[in-house]
Amino acid sequence: MHRHHTLMDSPYGPLTLVATDGTLSGLYMTDQRHRPPEETFGDRDPAPFGEAIRQLEAYFAGELTDFDLELRLDGTPFQRSVWRRLQQIPYGETRTYGELAEALGKPGASRAVGLANGKNPIGVIVPCHRVVGANGSLTGYGGGLDRKQRLLEFEGGAAAPAPEAVLF
Repeated sequence: MHRHHTLMDSPYGPLTLVATDGTLSGLYMTDQRHRPPEETFGDRDPAPFGEAIRQLEAYFAGELTDFDLELRLDGTPFQRSVWRRLQQIPYGETRTYGELAEALGKPGASRAVGLANGKNPIGVIVPCHRVVGANGSLTGYGGGLDRKQRLLEFEGGAAAPAPEAVLF
């Protein structure tokens, strides 16, 4: 297993992109909760990231609303099912943790969905920022609630109320 990483600037601060065997396997923000240690990212090499960077730049410019990239999502089967479901949330829309749990056929698993959401290894592209609390409030986001608010506003999603101090 070979890993490489690169850095790119974004309106939300520097992003670290990680590839495993040439496939995007991580996108991390500065000070992100559950961010793996830097030494696991491999050598710095921008080569595997050309298309990911192009699509991210188009997204941040407001020109792209749906990513088309091969992703390597390493996690438990339940986590991967949550992350696949996140990718189905349309640009500019939000879903609650409960709605995701229902869609997965596991009503009552809102907390487990929230925990899986928080461990999403490929932020922005796998849009965990589009998940909100049952009352529409902002709840935990690995990249920070301010970034979550800004991403939702950028995408033109429902104007979310002020973030709550609810973190999981």
